[in-house]
Amino acid sequence: MLLSLKDDHKQHISLLISQPTNVLQDFCRLALDYLRKGPTPKLYQTAAQKLDVQPEIIRNAVEGLVNLLVESCRHQLSDIDFHDTVLTLGFSEEHQETLESFYRGKKQEIYDVLSQLTLDQPHYHDLEWRFEVQVASRALQHQVTPLITMNLALETKTGLASDSTTTKNIVLQTDPTNLVHITQVLEEALQESRSQHSRRIQRSFK
Repeated sequence: MLLSLKDDHKQHISLLISQPTNVLQDFCRLALDYLRKGPTPKLYQTAAQKLDVQPEIIRNAVEGLVNLLVESCRHQLSDIDFHDTVLTLGFSEEHQETLESFYRGKKQEIYDVLSQLTLDQPHYHDLEWRFEVQVASRALQHQVTPLITMNLALETKTGLASDSTTTKNIVLQTDPTNLVHITQVLEEALQESRSQHSRRIQRSFK
């Protein structure tokens, strides 16, 4: 089978088509480093100066190559299918040999990295809450202390290829001020997950 890449993905990779083989090899190393540790802006800045382009173009090229490798592994492309996919992108024979050699040699490591990144983490299942108020005590007869008690249920898969799950209940208690702060932090995290960078990463590892 051949991978069908989106137009923007092809455009990002197009920078590599016109580069010498040694530069393509450098980008392969950057792509593997991206999978292991994430993006490295300093290296992209250095590469951008050498190639006289903007750092964003370098980063797009690296992420495009990462996406190509990830999708190839995810679809379990054979060496022949990977060769044909690279051929349709416009790479030269020398470039194809470089990419094939890298894919063949690092395929297992990419699988290992992806398996670590796609481990199933506990996720939200249910939430029950109760509002409580302590209206007084012997020391402070006119004190009002509002509290929110929550029972958070988290679900985790028990097997990689199984639909069976286990549920864990966590009891939390907080006051309204802290609850508002927690809500704000979660809202910020949600907005970050919708950013362009986060969407690129999510597309790469789906």
